[in-house]
Amino acid sequence: MQIVVSARHADVTSEMKEYAERKASKLLKYYDKMQEIEVVLDCDSAKPRVEIIVNAEHKNMFVARETGDDFFACIDLAVDKLSRQLTKHKDKHRNRKHPDIDREETSPA
Repeated sequence: MQIVVSARHADVTSEMKEYAERKASKLLKYYDKMQEIEVVLDCDSAKPRVEIIVNAEHKNMFVARETGDDFFACIDLAVDKLSRQLTKHKDKHRNRKHPDIDREETSPA
């Protein structure tokens, strides 16, 4: 799995790059079929903006954008958004062929 950190209209310090890579690597525990994570740091407007793009198998793509006062806070919020997206996607596709056993036992016959 590859993590790419890039910047638009801003310079990426080594501290910001390491922080983004460390936070993005934690996304692997939510969904293990990721192929690439791209973190884009943008300072075009007055406030910094962070965009994280996750490319997964079967052309699944997850995107989280966050604007705030600090790059580090934006990275944290975008990673939180992506963790929710990845968890929801994994739960939706995990048992689509087999229904829950709990629902079968409690259904009236």
